Amino acid sequence: MPRTQVILFKEDDDTVPLVEWLDALPPKPRAKCVAALRRLHLLDHELRRPEADYLRDGIHELRVSRQGVNYRMLYFFHGRAAVVLSHGVVKERVVPPIDIEKAVNRRTRFEASPAKHSFWPKGY
Repeated sequence: MPRTQVILFKEDDDTVPLVEWLDALPPKPRAKCVAALRRLHLLDHELRRPEADYLRDGIHELRVSRQGVNYRMLYFFHGRAAVVLSHGVVKERVVPPIDIEKAVNRRTRFEASPAKHSFWPKGY
């Protein structure tokens, strides 16, 4: 089975929220997050807890922890061939509902215009 294509959500102004979030992280958590993205790329729909989990409304979280800090990257599937990363968040106990709503909104916008809202990271 071919690997899932990894797409990052791109805003109307061409910013890529996940890239901006990753760039703001310290080097070691960033490296762990990038490694988690590679695992998602390889395992897509088969990735399960503790590495990934379903939140609600078609939104999933990619789970990374380092030194007691919980990093989450929210994503959704676009058919069976693509996974779209919405954005990242550092959470305490739960992913804030406002961040889940943000991902739901981005999924709706992506589905309406995939080409406009797609950014492909290098190396995938």
